[in-house]
Amino acid sequence: MKKIVLVTGSSKGIGAACVKKFASNNYDVVITYKDDLDNALRIKEEVESFGIHAVVIHLDLADEKEINNVVGAVIKHFGRIDVLVNNVGIESSSDFFDKSKESFEKIFNVNVYGTFLITKKVLEKMHNVGGKIINISSNNSTTAGDINTLEYDMSKASINAFTKDLAKLTPNVNVNAVLPGWVLTEKVDKLNKELDGKLVEEESKNISLGRFATPEEIANVVYFLASDEASYINGELITVDGGYKI
Repeated sequence: MKKIVLVTGSSKGIGAACVKKFASNNYDVVITYKDDLDNALRIKEEVESFGIHAVVIHLDLADEKEINNVVGAVIKHFGRIDVLVNNVGIESSSDFFDKSKESFEKIFNVNVYGTFLITKKVLEKMHNVGGKIINISSNNSTTAGDINTLEYDMSKASINAFTKDLAKLTPNVNVNAVLPGWVLTEKVDKLNKELDGKLVEEESKNISLGRFATPEEIANVVYFLASDEASYINGELITVDGGYKI
């Protein structure tokens, strides 16, 4: 019987790489998207070539009713969820003195409250039978980042605390977090091109390995934490940033 993995925000970037990694290792996968249905369907077609079953479903983590409906639909379809990868994370950038309560609420409603709500809903089914939860945080949560992205950085620090507290809930579920640094996602690639390649050129100087990660390199760590080989890892924050500013 194949295991089931639900990856939030999996139509592109790290989430899409995670879906492909799990599918290539014989997991049935749930691909969620908010805006990019076409890409989600393309990924579905790609991963089903591995002989697994994939479903695509819309998910807005700012909508509690939709969260409940999505988890309910997945449970009805597959009967269970063995692995939850909380990958969705939105960010914004603004001058410190332009920030407001509303700018924090927008980020926290998705990155923190949405992550909490979907995890709670999944754990209603998972906590008695066992499973794995991997939260995608950021090295900005533990390393001095950019004051302009303060809301995002604070939200990811909250995810770190959530990970450690949740790891104490039940011995049946391992909960860990992956903290990526710079990753060559579609979004970063677009920004780099807008800056004439200066983003990758300059930031790579701060990375001991001298380059940005690929989404697949982050997915490899996520998959490891979901595997039996990581059965005794719980409540850990795994930084995967190539040695950023060490």
